[in-house]
Amino acid sequence: MARRHGYALLAALVAVVVVISAAIYIGFSGVLRDDDGSVRAGGANGHGSAAPASTGTWAGSWSASPAGAEPGTETTGFFGRSLRNIVHTSIGGTGARITLSNLYGQQPLSITHASLAVASAPNDPTALAGTVRRLTFSGNTSVVIPAGRQVMSDAARLRVPRDADMLVTTYSPTPSGPVTYHPQARQMSYVAQGDRTEDPSGAAYTQQSPYWRYVTALDVLSHEAEGTVVVLGDSLTDGITSTMGANVRWPDLLADRLRTEPGAPRYGVVNQGISGNRVLSDGLGRPANNPSGLSRFERDALGRTGVRAVVIDLGINDILRNPQQTDPDRIVDGLRELVRQAHTRGLRVVGATLMPFQGHRGYEPHLEAVRQGVNAAVRGGKVYDSYVDFDRALRDPYNPRKLLPHYDSGDHLHPSDAGYARMARAFDLASLKGSTGAEL
Repeated sequence: MARRHGYALLAALVAVVVVISAAIYIGFSGVLRDDDGSVRAGGANGHGSAAPASTGTWAGSWSASPAGAEPGTETTGFFGRSLRNIVHTSIGGTGARITLSNLYGQQPLSITHASLAVASAPNDPTALAGTVRRLTFSGNTSVVIPAGRQVMSDAARLRVPRDADMLVTTYSPTPSGPVTYHPQARQMSYVAQGDRTEDPSGAAYTQQSPYWRYVTALDVLSHEAEGTVVVLGDSLTDGITSTMGANVRWPDLLADRLRTEPGAPRYGVVNQGISGNRVLSDGLGRPANNPSGLSRFERDALGRTGVRAVVIDLGINDILRNPQQTDPDRIVDGLRELVRQAHTRGLRVVGATLMPFQGHRGYEPHLEAVRQGVNAAVRGGKVYDSYVDFDRALRDPYNPRKLLPHYDSGDHLHPSDAGYARMARAFDLASLKGSTGAEL
């Protein structure tokens, strides 16, 4: 009888263990859906089955906004080829995960292999020895991303250096239709025939590309960062006139300051600039190419990992591009709406004054008055929690309607490398911390 009771007790204990194990599996290895409908692989903490053993804070180290469907990929996409994207970190960590987007796809995107590695040298498709990591999605090496959605990988154990190039490689074996991309990368990436996802050598990557494809974020598990600052902007933030492959866009240089200056907030910086972006108006298509700041704010700013503050530098394209906004109050109202949404999340918002553009092909005196109207509202403290005065920093003191020639790339709208550096220096790092409460 005692032996029978012993067997029964053992069976009960085994059953309890099985139930607990199942609960743990269900709790940490499912596919999750974010509030915006995006698909997130991994568990409730986004760690997944490959989570690193160490602890820390998840923060954004790099990001790029999906901006449209790449022309010429409407039918076959990039099936049968490996895409090796080179992205540059702002902060380092002991683990990493990526986000892949099929936002502009018209059918499911099948990714059968993906990898992450440290680049052996700047702008080089060859991986540093011993750093190639196979990525998984809810524990699987393959993932299918529905049209219009995105997916986050499980975390990979990898020491990610700060201020360094990383290689994000994907392989799709079947035609996928339109490729979601970021066209103004100012960074060369690479393409190889066949599945070369885990190939550490860059020898097979013979085709160059000035775009980022599919990959939209790299997060790191960091001991050095408190969170993320998101920079939402247009071509001035995208850095389209900065030197290719040099990482001298002004958000890159802001990240350098945050990383090195004593007392600076320890934030990763993610650049959510889209060239031609406006506050109020979307581009064409469904989903819209170049979605407005208002329509993408939830996804590209509020939805970023570990976001603590948002910097907004938008409005000049509302003035310059059709349909032109000639009422500064409409632009200001749109900016205030972005701030209101950020405040509901407890986030601090720093805004930028609009820089001069006399001499640009779109310049007209009445448009200059609109710019001045927006800037007056920003300087009056009734739009953002704090502001950076890019206008004052880069304008010609003898003609405030123009950029100082040293800071002008030559088109009288976009800065030179020196201009981007001046923008980063003008930024008060302390403005990224503090209470919210702009008078809206």
